[in-house]
Amino acid sequence: MANRAFAQQLWRYYACYTMGFILFLLSIAILEKEGFPRVWIGYIFIFSTIVLYAGIGIISRTSDVSEYYVAGRRVPAIFNGMATAADWISAASFISLAGGLYLYGFDGLAYIMGWTGGYCLAALLIAPYLRKFGQYTIPDFLAARYVGRYGGNVVRIFAALATIIISFTYVVAQIYGVGLITSRFTGIDFSVGIFLGLASILVCSFLGGMRAITWTQIAQYIIILIAYLIPVVWLSMKHTNVPVPQVAYGSVLSKLSDREQALNADPKEQEVRAVFKRRAEEYEAKLKALPASWGQGRVEAQRHLDKLRKSNSSLIEIKAAARELSNYPKDAEEARRRWTEARAANLAHTEPIVAHTTPFPGKDEAASDIKRNNFLALILCLMMGTAALPHILARFYTTPSVHETRLSVFWTLFFIMLIYTSIPALAVMVKYDIYTSLVGMDFSKLPSWVAYWASIDKVHPLVSITDINRDGIVQLAEIVLDGDMVVLATPEIAGLPYVISGLVAAGGLAAALSTADGLLLAISNALSHDTYYKVINPAASSQKRVTISKLLLLVVAMVAAYAASLKPGNILSMVGTAFSLASSILFPALVLGIFWKRANQQGAIAGMITGLVVCLYYMVHTHPTLGGSASGQWFNIAPVSAGVFGVPAGMLAMVVVSLLTPAPDARCHALVDHIRAP
Repeated sequence: MANRAFAQQLWRYYACYTMGFILFLLSIAILEKEGFPRVWIGYIFIFSTIVLYAGIGIISRTSDVSEYYVAGRRVPAIFNGMATAADWISAASFISLAGGLYLYGFDGLAYIMGWTGGYCLAALLIAPYLRKFGQYTIPDFLAARYVGRYGGNVVRIFAALATIIISFTYVVAQIYGVGLITSRFTGIDFSVGIFLGLASILVCSFLGGMRAITWTQIAQYIIILIAYLIPVVWLSMKHTNVPVPQVAYGSVLSKLSDREQALNADPKEQEVRAVFKRRAEEYEAKLKALPASWGQGRVEAQRHLDKLRKSNSSLIEIKAAARELSNYPKDAEEARRRWTEARAANLAHTEPIVAHTTPFPGKDEAASDIKRNNFLALILCLMMGTAALPHILARFYTTPSVHETRLSVFWTLFFIMLIYTSIPALAVMVKYDIYTSLVGMDFSKLPSWVAYWASIDKVHPLVSITDINRDGIVQLAEIVLDGDMVVLATPEIAGLPYVISGLVAAGGLAAALSTADGLLLAISNALSHDTYYKVINPAASSQKRVTISKLLLLVVAMVAAYAASLKPGNILSMVGTAFSLASSILFPALVLGIFWKRANQQGAIAGMITGLVVCLYYMVHTHPTLGGSASGQWFNIAPVSAGVFGVPAGMLAMVVVSLLTPAPDARCHALVDHIRAP
């Protein structure tokens, strides 16, 4: 009865909240129509939502251990599903997934299939059993399940370390997304934007832990849903007059295919590709002539600058030549690296347009098979990684019962589905919009959003349009878009009112903040609860445990923000790395711990270490950014899918070592029987 009354109270609160947010949108729309400055609309959306989340965090502040770690175990299934969906729909899902589909077409569906399938794995294999165990963290379960001759704390420390590594990699991507959004829609510096968003994250998780995060994430999901559906429904109406994008998707896809064929046959597109081919050949010639070509190029750059200075050329020309000389490779090895990248980039523009619907595109059957294998490997990594993510699994501790946990997984999938079924439609409609409106436009009439997005990051521009063949007309091969800006720029690309741009920014910010909240709490709990309280000072009071957690959360958040300010990579690649790590380290220990009684402490330690080592080795050995090379790939599998090797290696090590060492005691068997009992 008390749970039902509490659920009814939540319904009233969030119904009022939703109506208030809709009225807020209408008010901003009226202000825009009356001539309110656009820049202030961006400020209002960003700052008002941050203040809103901070307010919920302040209201929900607590020092109670149960409330701080698991929200008092009283979150109803439907609300836990909504909170988990917000926790799940991160910056990668909201900002980058449609961009990935825009850039890669069919291949981008691997993320949707892998992440959705991962929740089915979690529902079947892990979530209900963890809830029946009924503690606070994933290391809690692993320490109890794999207690042995060294005690339970050895496995706990390994699991806590794994939680920190996985969550930190993931949270850096979320904070990067926060910086991207705030810098675009407020005009502040990227690094400043990161720390601005961080303030909201800290107020929620610092003051109220899981309690504050849960109620904030529900509010954030409502904003995410409205922010994502309004633009895609609008685009659906624009292109098909059908307000259901999932239905309109097919007809727009057909139009896009016709447009792709027309562009492939366009002589102007072929002319641009020929220019790129010549540039690639020039870089190839330079690479073959190294190191002599590097020295000759440096001399020529210096002569060009001297000539401009002596001939009294314009200051702009002299500055450009001086910049070119200062940016010239410092040595022959750097020249080799940069010219190889430039050659590859130019070659990429020489290829004809690959149809959006083409599965596993390749120049021959072997290349297509490699694409197919990577597609399947990525799906497997994302599924197993999803089922082992510490911050997601911890959400299933917050429900009142095992039955509510199972229901909350259903509701999580439902709320994710509302977004995920719209993402492919959004990608296709934006792509069609660019192919029909931007392509063929006069360079003198480029829309203002091009300049806005190009100015955010001078080093690695999010959008670049260059008149390669100097005909004054935009060709598709002359357009370079970063996948991370496609969704955020959708309202401007489609010509929607600026209030929709602010709304999408608020949705993207909500997605990044909701996931960052959960991740930072998972890291601080691993340090405070699993390391400090369980290992270092078991006599610590409840108040001291929560205080330590808050202080550690603050430190971790600052370090993560600094790492994000260095722009270590695009959002999808960072998130993919986190999933490979989660699957390799934790998935074997969790699944075998529940379903194989013979698994023991030594096996769990061996499995986690082996999975981590194999996964990291493969990433470092094959990722160019980390000093590796694609030539070192096993079966031509991309480094983002390293978990496809880490999981079987961890499983094998765990099984072999468990069989070679003494079996677990009766207490471990009793725990397995208890959590698996109906």
